[in-house]
Amino acid sequence: MDWLPTLGDRPGPVYEAIVEALAADVASGRLHRGERLPTHRALAKALGVDLTTVTRAYNEARRRGLTEARVGQGTFVAESQARAPRAAAAGIEFDLSMNLPPEPVEADLEGRIARGLDGLRRDYGLTDFLSYQQAGGSEADRGVAADWLRRRVRTAAPDRLLIFPGTQTALMALLLSLTKPGDAVLTDRLTYPGFKSAASAAGVRLIGVEADQSGMIPAALEEACERYKPKAVYLVPTISNPTTLTLPSARREQLAAMFRKCGLLLFEDDAYGAFEPRLAPIATLVPERSYLAATLSKCIAPGLRMSLMVTPDRAAAALLGNALRTVAQMPVPLMVALTLRWLADGSADAIIAAIATEAAARQKLAARALAGQDYAAHPRGHHVWLRLPAAWSRLEFAAHVQRQGLAVVTSDSFSVDDAPEHAIRIALGAARSRADLAGALDVLSVALKSPVSVSRIV
Repeated sequence: MDWLPTLGDRPGPVYEAIVEALAADVASGRLHRGERLPTHRALAKALGVDLTTVTRAYNEARRRGLTEARVGQGTFVAESQARAPRAAAAGIEFDLSMNLPPEPVEADLEGRIARGLDGLRRDYGLTDFLSYQQAGGSEADRGVAADWLRRRVRTAAPDRLLIFPGTQTALMALLLSLTKPGDAVLTDRLTYPGFKSAASAAGVRLIGVEADQSGMIPAALEEACERYKPKAVYLVPTISNPTTLTLPSARREQLAAMFRKCGLLLFEDDAYGAFEPRLAPIATLVPERSYLAATLSKCIAPGLRMSLMVTPDRAAAALLGNALRTVAQMPVPLMVALTLRWLADGSADAIIAAIATEAAARQKLAARALAGQDYAAHPRGHHVWLRLPAAWSRLEFAAHVQRQGLAVVTSDSFSVDDAPEHAIRIALGAARSRADLAGALDVLSVALKSPVSVSRIV
């Protein structure tokens, strides 16, 4: 028999021990996606247990998204953990509009959540996490977070770090604390829509700065500083959303020097930095002027609602803590406790590694489907930036693929001026599986090769 679980002295009922062994073997690589598992009867005989025990174990594994049953073929290790499809517009089969991390079965998110919550219940009791907690996290919480983050962000320290319920909340708190209505903030001409929304709510003007193949141009930044007298600059320097550009070290150093020269604050959005761990954030080069938001939404899961904010000093941390209480009171204690447990025991690193591997596989699928097209991508990124043929308008193309059941986002959503690039963003991680992604990419490939005149025939 190809697979026999090692049950050992695992606690709990035997069927749960089988599921946990299955999850562990998938996470370790002993079992691979698509691998066929023993029949219920064969596994029951090999383990010396009742057939009903194995049947219950396989049912639970399927419920957790670890396995899938194929009629007439048997039970197989699943490709991705079960993800309920997001509500989509009528007629949309493939929604690649939301930039999500994939959920590969190797990450074992479902199992890690169950084991983590059980550990918290056993060690503390869950009701301890249902009351008000310190805004920004307790000293112990911040210590665990700083220890984990310091491997990549050397300036991370507990007294300068705050735990926010997601980077969107952190960005809003930054704008409320450090800017006033009418202030200018510089950013790339194409930038994260969430920051555009926050700036609009705070009454802050966003000014786009020219970039080249290495990112924001220092000379253009200096010119914008002289002209607009901005308060800060907002950047996503690693796997930028939407362009996928990652600034090289030399450009990061040049920009850091310019921030000092111009007296600018830096709001650095480190959404994807975990996938480029050897590349230091710009904030480490100019820590006295920087606010770094390192979210776990893109490298683990957005539903955790957890972002680690590194501030210039204790006074800045206190100021942002007050803003956090105003905006959201506190991060969700139970999610903080679960996530910190993962940071401490290595689970977070294992999840990130599995997601990076899955992202790389999806990028290879995209590269094959988009061969010959003008696009930008990062080998471990969750999205692709596709420049459209001149014959298409952005809205016509988006409408055309939507009629074929595919949703994407045009550059208009990211633009801070009236001249957005002629392109769309394709969120590869949003597909529930590689098979779904392949189907979506096929729709895209056919559309790119279709005459525009044909697309206009309804």
